[in-house]
Amino acid sequence: MMDALDKELLKAVSGLEQIPKGAYNIRKNGKLLTRNVSANIDIESLEGSRGIRVIIKPGTKNESVHIPVILTEAGLYDVVFNEFIVGDDCDVTIVAGCGIHCGSSESEGHEGVHQFNVGKNSRMKYVEKHYATGDGTGKRILNPTTKVFLEEGARAEMELAQIGGVDDTKRVNEAELEANSMLLITEHVLTERDQQAVSSNTIMLNGAGSRANMVSRSVIKGSSRQIFNALMEARAKCFGHIECDAIIMDNGINETVPALKALHPDAELTHEASIGKIADEQLLKLMCLGMSYDDAVNTIIQGFLK
Repeated sequence: MMDALDKELLKAVSGLEQIPKGAYNIRKNGKLLTRNVSANIDIESLEGSRGIRVIIKPGTKNESVHIPVILTEAGLYDVVFNEFIVGDDCDVTIVAGCGIHCGSSESEGHEGVHQFNVGKNSRMKYVEKHYATGDGTGKRILNPTTKVFLEEGARAEMELAQIGGVDDTKRVNEAELEANSMLLITEHVLTERDQQAVSSNTIMLNGAGSRANMVSRSVIKGSSRQIFNALMEARAKCFGHIECDAIIMDNGINETVPALKALHPDAELTHEASIGKIADEQLLKLMCLGMSYDDAVNTIIQGFLK
């Protein structure tokens, strides 16, 4: 059963206000809370590990699977490995995310490895949100890893967000693309106070005609620190782009290191990066419309992260 706090966390990380229709696997405090499968999407526990295997039948269209995680137990550090097998010619959405509530001096954390094998000519959208709350003094730790393997003609769109409250995170994204496949990763990270976030990304363009775009948006407030590393390596005639933008406020620190490596003469790789602050003219415009300074800052930040 879920209480009011569970429902609040579930809504924050997955947009759900109640148990969804279709396939889902909801995990609470290191244990399975509830699960459902559908005619085209099966979910099974991995033997000998804390994780699941999600199998999506070839040809599955316009279906989704939700796999959120909730942590409210003091001192718990939950570790999972989840595998997703998306058959050929699919069009599916996978919604993940982890919500932590810390109400004590003991730290709580979640470390999840998600491995995706996306079949030929399939389309997959993956949405992952991380959020932490509570008035406890313990650290809220989230360390997600995604590994994506795109077969020929496959397309994946990944929306990765850290929307607040996480004290320490080390995010790892790895991807390998075969011929004519396409990957878009959009990462949004907000830190404040003395929080820290490290994002490490490696994208391998193996196949001819493959395309990848990595977009990072960061807001660094208080005395927090963010580090963004991205390597895009081209091994065939392909196209890749890295774009990273950061807004720094207060005493925040940002380090951005995009790297391009071309191993083929016809590879096209580009990157652009910017680090700055909120423009005074943007604040003035919103404040002239009647907003307070704090509301104007928050509106600009939310728009930037979207």
